[in-house]
Amino acid sequence: MDGRDWSKFLLPYQQAVEELKIKLKSLRTELKARDEYAPIEFVTGRVKRISSILEKAKRLSVPMDQIQTGIEDIAGIRIMCQFVEDIHRVADMIRIRKDLRLVYEKDYITNYKDSGYRSYHIIVEYPVQTSLGSMPVLAEIQIRTLAMNFWATIEHSLNYKYREQLPEHVRERLRKASEAAFALDREMSSIRQEIVDAQQDFEEKSGIVRKVLNDIQGLYFFRRFREAAQFQLRFNELWEQEDMWSLAELSQEIQAALARAGKHNSSQ
Repeated sequence: MDGRDWSKFLLPYQQAVEELKIKLKSLRTELKARDEYAPIEFVTGRVKRISSILEKAKRLSVPMDQIQTGIEDIAGIRIMCQFVEDIHRVADMIRIRKDLRLVYEKDYITNYKDSGYRSYHIIVEYPVQTSLGSMPVLAEIQIRTLAMNFWATIEHSLNYKYREQLPEHVRERLRKASEAAFALDREMSSIRQEIVDAQQDFEEKSGIVRKVLNDIQGLYFFRRFREAAQFQLRFNELWEQEDMWSLAELSQEIQAALARAGKHNSSQ
């Protein structure tokens, strides 16, 4: 083992993970703000532990002075999707980005591993801006469904326990579990539109409620106390009745009241 300062060595990878997480989370937020369907459910990331880096370097016969190029997943990003179809949509979004360079892709969904492992991997080169200048960092982006991730997490734990030497009966049960997980993904895809419609209805309902309550607070800001209190009472009644149509109309009334209050305030 060389005598490198591992804390300094890993700094660019930590920066790459944090920046990529922020950018990919922002992509989801942007799509939601535009009332578009967001194929990204959530994003996580991690920097590989030193012990794991050393173990992988030994297993792949990567010299210590070639770790930066020989081990591609020191920086790792994981993107979760609801549906298998979403995985390819997310991959398309990553391919067209200008802030990273695509190195290569591995499709373990179409060509899943014998173990049953399914996931879509994209290796990218991401430029990290350090105090010493720009530094290209390799990162692995894994895109998978929640069911695929559940299975992969269990397999990882078992491989750690058995030191990559799983007993055959465990391998067989894992393969069967993988098929069951993928069957669940296929079933969810078959009712995808119903699920998406239900989620969009929920988002629209939440958005109207948030808008109404925020705008009522805006009226209080303009010292329109009586008007705000009346709107609050009407909101409470409509909320109890779950009358979303009338709540949408109420939202428009409050916006008009806010506009009047703003004009009155500016004229004083």
